Formats: sequence, C-alpha cells, structure tokens
Amino acid sequence: MSVHDELQKTIADMVDGSRGILAADESSGTIAKRFAAIGVESTEENRRFYRASLLSAEGLGDYISGVILFEETLGQVDDRGVPLPDVAAAQNIVPGIKVDKGKGALPGAPGDLITYGLDGLAERLAGYKEQGARFAKWREVYPISPGNPTRLGLTANAEMLARYAAVCQSVGVVPIVEPEVLMDGNHDIERDAEVNEWVWHEVFHALYRHGVVLELMILKPSMVTPGKESTRAVPEQVAEYTMRSLRRAVPAAVPSINFLSGGQGPEEATANLNALNQLWQAPWQLSFSYGRALQEPALKAWAGRSENGPALQRALLKRARLNHLAMRGEYRESLELE
Repeated sequence: MSVHDELQKTIADMVDGSRGILAADESSGTIAKRFAAIGVESTEENRRFYRASLLSAEGLGDYISGVILFEETLGQVDDRGVPLPDVAAAQNIVPGIKVDKGKGALPGAPGDLITYGLDGLAERLAGYKEQGARFAKWREVYPISPGNPTRLGLTANAEMLARYAAVCQSVGVVPIVEPEVLMDGNHDIERDAEVNEWVWHEVFHALYRHGVVLELMILKPSMVTPGKESTRAVPEQVAEYTMRSLRRAVPAAVPSINFLSGGQGPEEATANLNALNQLWQAPWQLSFSYGRALQEPALKAWAGRSENGPALQRALLKRARLNHLAMRGEYRESLELE
C-alpha cells in the first residue's frame, strides 16, 4: 500500500459522520493529577488497568473512531496479554499516538510558549507504526493576554505544527493538528474569536508552505469561548462565534474538525458541540476529540477500585453516546438524567 493510500484509509476509517476521538494521551504529570483528584496513586499498573478498561468498554466503537494514546500505553497489554492498540482496533477504533514532548517558553516572545519534539520524529513514527499507531497528534498552545499571542508566537507555533504534519504524511501517518487557544483569563468571546482566527490563518498558511495535504489531516482546535474568569456563554453563542471564525480561516478541504474540550466540563462540551451541529450545514465534519470531558465521569466512577471497572465503562459509554448524538444535533439535556 502506498503512503497516500495508507493516509486515505486512515481518514476513511476515522471520519464517518457519527463518531469522534477519545483523547487518552495524558502525560505522566497530567494523569497523576487526574488520579490524585480521586485519591489514586499514579502507578504503571493503575494507568494500565484504567486505560485498558476504557478501550475494552463493549460498544465503544459505535461512538469512537480513534483513540490518542500516550507512548507508555502503546506498549501495554490488557489482562489477557493483548496489546492495547489491538484492543482498540478490535472495536474498529484506530489507534494513534501523541508525539510532542511538552512545551516551554518561546525565547523572544515573553508570555508565549513553544512545543518540543521534532528531532528524530520520523524515526519515532516508524516505531509507533510498528506498534499499531496510524495517526499522530501534536499540540501547540496560545495564551491570551493583552500582549499575547505575539506575532513571533503565531508564526513559530504554526511552523512547528506544519513541520510535524509534513513529517507525518511523509511516512503514512495522519496528522492531527492541534492549535489550542487557552481558556485562561478574563477575555470576552470577541477577543477569543479574534485570536483563534489569527491562529488558524497562520497555521494554514504554514501547512500550505510545507506541502501538507489538507484532505489527509484532521484539525483539533479550540471552540470560541470567553475566558474562564469571564461570563460564560450559552451554547448558541459559542456555536455562532466558532462557526463564523472557522468559515473565515479553515479551508473546506479539511475533512474533519474534532474540537478539544479545553477547560469545558463534560455537559458543557457536549451542549456546545450539539449547538454547532444545529447551526447550519458546515463543509467539514464537526466532531470531538475530548479528554477530560469524556473521562471525568469514568474516573469518578472508577475511584481506583478494580471492582468498579464496569461502572467506569458505563460512564464512558454514556458520554461517548451523548457526544455521538451531539454530532447529529440530537443531544438534549434531559438525556443526562437517563
């Protein structure tokens, strides 16, 4: 199979109009915080059990088309000794891998950040493919302040995303491009829309320069929302501002936009996605790639106790099903009580 055919098959398997992506790629530090919130120690065995339970939830593949894994998870097995990427694939869920190496300050642009991990990326991707990964994810983050993001921050982060995406496509791995505009701050929704448009314009200019084939990638952006310290917006307002900005900045050639949840709670993220899909016909699939907004109820149901594995899976399946309905514009708040 040619590289192009590999990419096309992965896109076809992940973009079907009714399923989204489970982000289960928390770094060691992040998963430790999530576990600490429920009083669980972040040991390798606890991480293995938890993530194996997520992936083996019967029927998950009805709502989830892909899962982003952390490098450790890619090499782990379930209680039967089956590699976790194979557990996902058995449910028609495409395994993927987070490939960036975290972020740090961007020199010359106070307040802006840059993500590391391009060195040796092609070689790492070859190894990940052997372990079953068919797509990858790279995240750049953009703080909002009166002076951020700077012009350098916009261009440098876009360049990193484009270089990563080009490397992925060169070896037959579909890139998920994630430019996350952070929710931290007291900015209003108009400011957030302005920054997201700047970011998306810059990212797609860079992708074009690097020859990235837009039909063979997935965009994972933020929704347009006010900052966490500002007045919350209703779903219809989030949808209107998000769609307007997307239409101004994102080419129609992109097959799927899988929103990140950022700081949104599970119900909020689902309601906002539902409003987006009710607004009007979009040229892209509007889907989800949620981490905490899918996993938070599952973590609480589990509480670190193996006997709670079935409850963990039921909680995950409920949220996955509700977001599947939101992709169709069929979600209702009353469904939360069922």
